[in-house]
Amino acid sequence: MSSLLFYAFLLLFANVASLAKAKVHYHDFVIQATPVKRLCNTHSTITVNGQFPGPTLEVNNGDTLVVKVVNRAQYNVTIHWHGVRQMRTAWADGPEFITQCPIRPGGSYTYRFTIQGQEGTLWWHAHSSWLRATVYGALVIHPKEGTTYPFPKPKRQTPILLGEWWDANPIDVIRQATRTGAAPNSSDAYTINGQPGDLYKCSNQDTTIVHVDSGETNLLRVINSGLNQQLFFTVANHKLTVVGADASYVKPFTTSVLMLGPGETTDVLITANQPPARYYMAARAYASAQGAPFDNTTTTAILEYKAAPCPAKGVNINPAFPSLPAFNDTATATAFTSSFRSASKVEVPTEIDENLFFTVGLGLNNCPAGASSSSCQGPNGTRITASMNNVSFVLPSNFSLLQAHHQGIPGVFSTDFPSSPPVKFDYTGNVSRSLWQPISATKVYKLKYGARVQIVLQGTSIVTAENHPIHLHGYDFYILAEGFGNFNPQTDTSKFNLVDPPLRNTASVPVNGWSVIRFVADNPGIWIMHCHLDVHITWGLAMAFLVENGVTELEAIEEPPVDLPVC
Repeated sequence: MSSLLFYAFLLLFANVASLAKAKVHYHDFVIQATPVKRLCNTHSTITVNGQFPGPTLEVNNGDTLVVKVVNRAQYNVTIHWHGVRQMRTAWADGPEFITQCPIRPGGSYTYRFTIQGQEGTLWWHAHSSWLRATVYGALVIHPKEGTTYPFPKPKRQTPILLGEWWDANPIDVIRQATRTGAAPNSSDAYTINGQPGDLYKCSNQDTTIVHVDSGETNLLRVINSGLNQQLFFTVANHKLTVVGADASYVKPFTTSVLMLGPGETTDVLITANQPPARYYMAARAYASAQGAPFDNTTTTAILEYKAAPCPAKGVNINPAFPSLPAFNDTATATAFTSSFRSASKVEVPTEIDENLFFTVGLGLNNCPAGASSSSCQGPNGTRITASMNNVSFVLPSNFSLLQAHHQGIPGVFSTDFPSSPPVKFDYTGNVSRSLWQPISATKVYKLKYGARVQIVLQGTSIVTAENHPIHLHGYDFYILAEGFGNFNPQTDTSKFNLVDPPLRNTASVPVNGWSVIRFVADNPGIWIMHCHLDVHITWGLAMAFLVENGVTELEAIEEPPVDLPVC
């Protein structure tokens, strides 16, 4: 008995010690308009603390973040902590009108949450209209105090934020598209850590430079913080060893090219084992939608060896340039996304309580009666839309979904989101025009606490097929398999990886294909699942889960903070 007590005391002491080591980090974010010059032009750009990109936040697994956001800009704003589990703290998740009303100009709100069991790279961004075009930054989660990485500790670590830049106000761009019903203008540049790089006008003075010493191994934390474009990323003459994604460790694999959808993060080790010189890092579009316009430019940064010889006076030696995949190279994108495995065997739910099948894709709304042709500039005089299971998601405007649920306010949403498409059809074939127009509604799908959930995410070919990065708030999920064509439960179930599937918060659903994900609904609240191409969420490619409270207090959502913004 005494030895049992001794071990219990040791365990308690270890828990108290680990809690004592966990820190609380306080930050102030001031959302403000700042003059930012890119591509020869200065814009009044919405930033955090005057920085573009915004500040990198660094914490350890187990730490708590307290971030006071003050809105000094002219637009409503919220901040989303992309990929943070937010256990019981859904009020801090951040998507506008889902978990909170926006922070109005002149207002403020303090986000409080704890990082639990996540290590690697996440990020934060505005989740209100198109503000995240410039309001974003890295969230680096180091191992818990007293522990280390499951790979040799890198000499240095560098966040690599891939972004998109408009030579215009991004809010004006999306407002124009909403007025006309057509697709918004493509971006004018991609950026690495806010800089377009050497291939754009007025840009080579400020190209991002990453310094390395010969022989050392460094960690690049690559984040696609672009608004609407999947991106290929590579470094000339160097291999990249993938060791993490979305703040989960993975079985290391080596590649020369990454493909990230917006929202996704990938941690890679890079060894400086080439002759000392300067080498370009580069990113450009993976554009899977046939015939759709896209920004076909290339952003660069420079990997510079400290021992690189200085060129003779007046001699300009360009860094070595990498070869990038073709814009439509789906084979390379698929080879990359299907290489991910969890670092070790994982507990995948095998008994399923909720077997869901969601179509994801675009659509066209007929021009409303009495509307002018200027508001119906989509294909053949229509307005472009998007949906999941033929429901185009409409954000509420007077209450957030979570507030309506918590306070029992009727009429804000309904709980009849369909568990499968209302009409079965050849999803990736030649789809009848009668199925191109979805209904518009604010529908959620209810999950009991602890439910084991499987979702087949099925892309469609309506209007155009493309790769969709589908992001679920408040959860990580296992990606069991992906494939092309229509998901077939008879033949495709055998492809499921139930041993070591990767744990992600965003799944790239292949162009004209499907992905299957599983998770346990252990986090109460209302959680949006949406395509992370922001133009698609604007068009309605989203839905939300209402996860009910469990039995105990630790299985229930916390009470809302006193400073939660009101609508």
